[in-house]
Amino acid sequence: MSEFPSITTEQAQTPLPRSKTDWLPLLLVPALALLALPFVGNPSSWVTLTVAGLAMGMMIFLMASGLTLVFGLMDIINFGHGVFISLGAYATLIVLGPLAAWGKADSLALNLGLMGLCILVAMALTAIVGALFERIIVRPVYGNHLKQILVTMGGLIVTEQLIHAIWGASPIPIALPETLRGAYVVGDIVMERYRVFAVVIGLAVFGGMQLLLNRTRIGLLIRAGVENPEMVEALGYRIRRLFVSVFVAGSALAGLGGVMWAFYRQTLTAGMGMEVMVLVFIVIIIGGLGSVGGCFVGSVLVALVANYVGFLAPKLALVSNILVMALVLVWRPEGLFPVARR
Repeated sequence: MSEFPSITTEQAQTPLPRSKTDWLPLLLVPALALLALPFVGNPSSWVTLTVAGLAMGMMIFLMASGLTLVFGLMDIINFGHGVFISLGAYATLIVLGPLAAWGKADSLALNLGLMGLCILVAMALTAIVGALFERIIVRPVYGNHLKQILVTMGGLIVTEQLIHAIWGASPIPIALPETLRGAYVVGDIVMERYRVFAVVIGLAVFGGMQLLLNRTRIGLLIRAGVENPEMVEALGYRIRRLFVSVFVAGSALAGLGGVMWAFYRQTLTAGMGMEVMVLVFIVIIIGGLGSVGGCFVGSVLVALVANYVGFLAPKLALVSNILVMALVLVWRPEGLFPVARR
């Protein structure tokens, strides 16, 4: 006679209970926006600041999402992530060289086609470099955080010097496509076209990542690998291949973020990726290490705070992000949406 209790058909068909959605962190963004309204005073200025903050938040999310995914699944602290942002930015030159006329044309279709090609080339280049980076630099130091910090910083320095060797050390100006310049003006509200475009791209990428992670088989394996990699391996899946795929995808997302950041700054420098890495790490810590949703909320929260504080008290703008991180960690030490750690 079996020692294990039998399971009836009704019990087998009973759906598993769904985890409850934690709505409280999600309410921080609208609460912050509403709280800032009376301090800003002018509704038009408030809308302009909010849209600008959302756009900046989307660009930060694009640059940070790949890193939080890599850390969550692979437990790798990649201090060289900033170089993929720089590479993605410089990859725009590969497209802008032969297709410069597309950017100067007063045609939305040609301008969007140019942006699309820049994004595809940047993601392809950073994916290839990311695969090499993982194989040569990261793989030998799995499980050792101190060595990861040292070797990824070394890889960053070497790759930055390669950028100097290929494209030169001088800053390179680039221009926005014609139809993405200027602003939409509705009454007293001014919204820059490129910022609106950045919001659309950021929301599309976030929606795609959410669908991939929550509605597909590969997403299920990634989330399972975050919580219990040994079990995934025991079920017959090669977790190492999954690790490499996630690292390559994270590098490609950084390349996408680099393209958006390049056109926002309109100037390319080899160190432009490292200039935003402090902000990227702040966002990842606020959101919860390994949480894509937390990274999204954290990016928008940090960007909005920086915009509102910069408008009300410019001298405090530089420290506002640190203050936000400190307040969040006092409230939730593991971040807004903590992921189960192994």
